[in-house]
Amino acid sequence: MKTVEIFITGHVQRVGFRACVRKIATDLSVTGSVFNLPDSRVKVYATAEPMILEKFISSIYSCPRAIIRDVKVSEIPPMVFEGFSIIKSNGRFSTGL
Repeated sequence: MKTVEIFITGHVQRVGFRACVRKIATDLSVTGSVFNLPDSRVKVYATAEPMILEKFISSIYSCPRAIIRDVKVSEIPPMVFEGFSIIKSNGRFSTGL
């Protein structure tokens, strides 16, 4: 298993992007979290097998209404998550679809 930290830049807030990322992650059995950053970027932590992570990262470009300008991916020490969560701006977790 491998964990990556992903920063996504573009028009990715207020367009349903986090829900789309969570759907893709759930479909691929990727665990982690996604949340908005104050500077209009979105940050994702994702854990899965390396091949699955590659598919996950390439699939986020298919999210409707989002305009992705840049994706920066960094491998970080492995993290264990229970499922894939959207972290709300107020710091609360949401796991429902």
